[in-house]
Parts: sequence; C-alpha cells; structure tokens
Amino acid sequence: MNQTIIIVPTYNERENLPRMAEKLLSLPVGVDVLVVDDNSPDGTGKIADELAAKHPQIHVLHRTNKEGLGRAYIAGFKWALEKKYEFIFEMDCDFSHDPAEIPAFLKAAEKADLVLGSRYSGGVRVVNWPLKRLVLSRSAGIYVWLVTGMPFTDPTGGYKCFRRRALEFIQLDEVRANGYSFQIEMTNRLWRDGFRVTEVPITFADRTHGQSKMAGSIINEAFWLVWRLWVQNGFRRWPRRKLRE
Repeated sequence: MNQTIIIVPTYNERENLPRMAEKLLSLPVGVDVLVVDDNSPDGTGKIADELAAKHPQIHVLHRTNKEGLGRAYIAGFKWALEKKYEFIFEMDCDFSHDPAEIPAFLKAAEKADLVLGSRYSGGVRVVNWPLKRLVLSRSAGIYVWLVTGMPFTDPTGGYKCFRRRALEFIQLDEVRANGYSFQIEMTNRLWRDGFRVTEVPITFADRTHGQSKMAGSIINEAFWLVWRLWVQNGFRRWPRRKLRE
C-alpha cells in the first residue's frame, strides 16, 4: 500500500476512467486510486471493477445513488482514513486536472496540511473555458475572499491534497455543502482553525469527453454558504486560532 490515495469521483466517465487510471499508475511517485462511483448508468462502475481486478493499487467504492460531489468525497475520505493513508487527494476524472502535477502537490504537502491547486496563482492558467465561465470562477474567488477573508486565489477549485491529520480534525458528517461550495467549506474549516494551507499553481483544461455537472443550484448553494462560514468563524475575516505546528 502506498502513502498516497487519489480519490476520483465518477458519474458517467467510462471514456475517461481507463485513461486516467493509466496516467495515475504511471506517475514517478507511487499512488493508490479510489474510484467512488455513483451508480453510473453508462457502466463506469463495471469498468472500475475491471481495472481494480487488474491493478492492486485501484480500489472501488460503489454508491447506490447520485448524491452530489460532496457526499462522494466524504465517503471517499472516510474510506481513506480507515485505511490509514497519509496524503489524500481530490481529483476530477475528466482530465481537467493534470495527473502529472501530483508530485508538486506532494512536495508542498511536506510543509502544509492542505494543498490547493490554483488556476489563478501568479496568473490565469485555464484552457478552453468560455469567458463567461472564467469570469464566474474568478468572481466567486473574490466573493469568498471579501466575505470570509480566506487569502486564496482559487477557493472553489477541486484539485487538492489533504494531510491525514487535517481530515481527521474535520467532523465529516457535519460538512453540509455538496456542490462546488463543498470545496470552500472544507478549506475554510481548516484555515480558520489554524491548519497550514498553501497553494500550488496548476493548469486547468476543460473536459473533452462527457458533460459538465455545473448547475444553477450549485451556484446558489455557494452564494449563501460563505455567509454561514463567516458566522461560524465568529464574524472574523481571519483564523480564530494560531497557525499549528
């Protein structure tokens, strides 16, 4: 068993999953992979089982219903913590997140509890996104900063690496957000309690196969979430605890 687990949630990703598994298993660092499939009607779960039968580094967690990104990750986090992994990644299956950047995350994680992959640190590195989507993403990051005070350029991004102790601190069953706001809530819970959070620059490419899961309800959830996080932090725009060693 490797120290690092890459959690890959899937829903109708049969075209992407075999290629993603190949890329992950060929990295210069050893990683295990956990596919969390929400009963994909296109047979992604069956493909995941076939990959797991061939590769001992690949594991599959089947869920009976499509309950959202956040719930899929929570299930994956619990599984990874039970198996005693030290470095636990979130990563999309659609190649918008480049597997080749995983070593950079692990290097940064040597001195951090949470490493965020940022599309906007030191400039904009987004490929093939329509301008409307780019403006929405950047505006969301600024909005999160204005309300919560979190000093990160890309708080809604979904490419992340957690240290084990950080995830163990979070009461996972109390995390309420489920869409892209899930990313904001997880980061905020650690930042406000003094965990070490850093960013590494990534290049984000829009998916070429399958369909995006963005919806209006996801945007609405994120809009109201940041105010709740601000209240939870005692109306502060800074961490309520000193930086942890």
